[in-house]
Amino acid sequence: MAQKASEIMNSDPQMTFKALVAEKSGDTYIQSVKERTISDLPGHDVLVKVHYSSLNYKDALSATGNKGVTKQYPFTPGIDAAGVVEESSDDRFKTGDDVIVTSYDLGMNTPGGFGQYISVPGDWIVPLPAGLSKKESMMIGTSGLTAAIGAEKIIKQQIGAIDGSVLVTGATGAVGSFAVGLLSQLGYQVIAATGKMDQTDFLTSLGAAEVIHRDEITNIPDKPLLSGRWIAAFDTVGGEILDAVIRQTDHNGVVACCGNVLGHELRTNVLPFILRGVSLMGVDSGIALMADRVRIWKLLANEWKPKFLHKLHRETDLKKLPEEIKQILRGKQVGKVLINVSSG
Repeated sequence: MAQKASEIMNSDPQMTFKALVAEKSGDTYIQSVKERTISDLPGHDVLVKVHYSSLNYKDALSATGNKGVTKQYPFTPGIDAAGVVEESSDDRFKTGDDVIVTSYDLGMNTPGGFGQYISVPGDWIVPLPAGLSKKESMMIGTSGLTAAIGAEKIIKQQIGAIDGSVLVTGATGAVGSFAVGLLSQLGYQVIAATGKMDQTDFLTSLGAAEVIHRDEITNIPDKPLLSGRWIAAFDTVGGEILDAVIRQTDHNGVVACCGNVLGHELRTNVLPFILRGVSLMGVDSGIALMADRVRIWKLLANEWKPKFLHKLHRETDLKKLPEEIKQILRGKQVGKVLINVSSG
């Protein structure tokens, strides 16, 4: 049987804290704020007091009983957390250290950042880089980290700001909106594609040079290769849009992809790759190497520090999270939802 945090930590095992707990009720799953104890947490190396978290699509799936994400309930979701080390048996971290924890198994089968305490392995922890506050780190969160990894892949393919436009699909979502802001800040001419044209002003405020309806990407002739419209793209939705994006990417262009909202299957053809030299690159922040995480977080704290965060986020607390979860599942979320976990 796995150890509990209370069995290896000095903290009072009966110390209580608040957490959003998802549990089955009849034929559905509900979320409510409940009191938990340190003894409810797994026995990992580091106990962290969580100050901030953020809401991701995977959190909403976990909160509503998706067994592909979370196997056992009741459960506390939250794949993102920023806080302070309360106690550590890992020599790399000491009490009082400011830290970031994102992805791995956090918020999937390990109680996550929607609780005021988490217990995690030291190998999951990124020291908060100088130049970034805990709150700012969760205004970025997994979605911003994912977008930054995608931006770096485009840059590493020698795509410069003067080479052509860069398309971002799913542009009003958490990943997409951050990608629009970051790529624009880095000097690229960004085309933002969305189904929410009422958010045009929001996207242009982030720096988008052009906003188009997503149907403009897919309402195209059924040909294996079409005129190049962009030199690079960051696709957050997958499915038929990803196929259409690839077929309209210019010579030696690159398409970075991270999403599967429209499906996990990709039906396309080889002509964009063998006649145009288009590169398709996957983006995954979930199991990214620690060295890559640390490098990207340092970029986001310094040279790439986002100047647009105040336009992206809105802040809420644990009590209001159930309604936010409904919104993200309905496809209604715009930008980033920041959670002030310490406020309860």
